[in-house]
Amino acid sequence: MTSMVPAVSVSAFQKRNGFTLDIIFESDCPLTALFGPSGSGKTSTLNMIAGVHRPDKGRVVIAGHVLTDTQAGIFVPRHRRRVGLVFQDAQLFPHFTVGQNIKFGQWFRRGEGSTLPEDAIIAVLGIGHLLKRRPATLSGGEKHRVAIARALLSSPRILLMDEPLTGLDDARRMEIMTLIERVRDEFKVPIVFVTHNTDEVRRLASRVIKIADGRVVAAGTPAEVLSP
Repeated sequence: MTSMVPAVSVSAFQKRNGFTLDIIFESDCPLTALFGPSGSGKTSTLNMIAGVHRPDKGRVVIAGHVLTDTQAGIFVPRHRRRVGLVFQDAQLFPHFTVGQNIKFGQWFRRGEGSTLPEDAIIAVLGIGHLLKRRPATLSGGEKHRVAIARALLSSPRILLMDEPLTGLDDARRMEIMTLIERVRDEFKVPIVFVTHNTDEVRRLASRVIKIADGRVVAAGTPAEVLSP
């Protein structure tokens, strides 16, 4: 009997600017929420997975691929990790059209092909009519759609989302949550989703890692972790 390889496995220790991050967790669920208050270490953990930060000690494994192992001297550069990143503020290139923005992630995968169909991504995210426009002409919800498309077109092993719904009005939040559900269910790319919002956790996540003061204080289903 073979055991399932976790989508993500993280063990990371780092001291920086008076804050100690000491995190251990793994998950094989479609969407894992890193949940906790601001300043708890959620984004720092995401940055360890992405390769933005290097832990003092630790190991990061995505779908069986070792990306960081300080003991073995392994640290795969960010651009070679095959992680898709979606930030709170979308971070689109203002001088590129939407079409050019979403193709940017493919630059890092040139010669290797794409495992996700471009036409399907554009259709699911509903951005076909936006391809010739520039980011300055887009609404907040449209920018988030484009950012998700760009991340998916990098053919990621995992999609990392850092509070992508913050700053959106209720209607746009519901719209983007529906899109995240479709991405999760239709493209089968595991997602690690940073949030401090319990409604987002209950609707989107199948596993929750609750973080406080740089440490995991609870892990389980939304019902288990969020129960009073």
